Amino acid sequence: MKIVIFDMDGTLLDSKKDITISVNHVRQQHHNLAPLSEEFIVEAINMEVRNLSQLFYETEIYNPKDRDLFESHYEEQCIKNVYLYDGVQEMLTKLVESGVKISVATNAPTQFAFRMLEHLGVKPLFNVIIGADRVSASKPSPEMLHYILDHYGYDGKRHKAWMVGDNSKDILSAKSAAIDSIFATWGFSSSGNAKLIVERPLEILDIVL
Repeated sequence: MKIVIFDMDGTLLDSKKDITISVNHVRQQHHNLAPLSEEFIVEAINMEVRNLSQLFYETEIYNPKDRDLFESHYEEQCIKNVYLYDGVQEMLTKLVESGVKISVATNAPTQFAFRMLEHLGVKPLFNVIIGADRVSASKPSPEMLHYILDHYGYDGKRHKAWMVGDNSKDILSAKSAAIDSIFATWGFSSSGNAKLIVERPLEILDIVL
């Protein structure tokens, strides 16, 4: 058995425009702050250690009212500008046709992952889609990866598994879960620290198949 676990934002799909719009909506409505750029927001999301509430809303802790407003706004916003990166749909389809099990482990809430992947027509391809709200610790913790591997009855001696992501947190979670990692350079980060680095989604087929 072969298993490929994908990060979502910046790996399968480009969501930065909608994330930026929703963050700026909260900034304006609750804090009367000027809008942030997409570049700043993507860089902040990709930091290994960061306080997003400080960076986005200038508050030490993530206030529940800010979270609630972001989530209610993003629920509608998240499918307005999102798109799959070139080659992703073909790559996912070929993996499934070849008998590879594919899943998603995202630090985004599961409800948004379901909504976006459904909207983009690829949700049925995945056996498991899990977000950070379903575990006690998000990536770089390996908890989501263990959940997925356990779902398949993964045995490291007999099976092969990879984590594909655009972020150091993806690579670290794979290392902690004792599976291989593949770093995708087409998304939110153009360079990463992994043994396997791919510049186009179809290159994943060469590695996995």
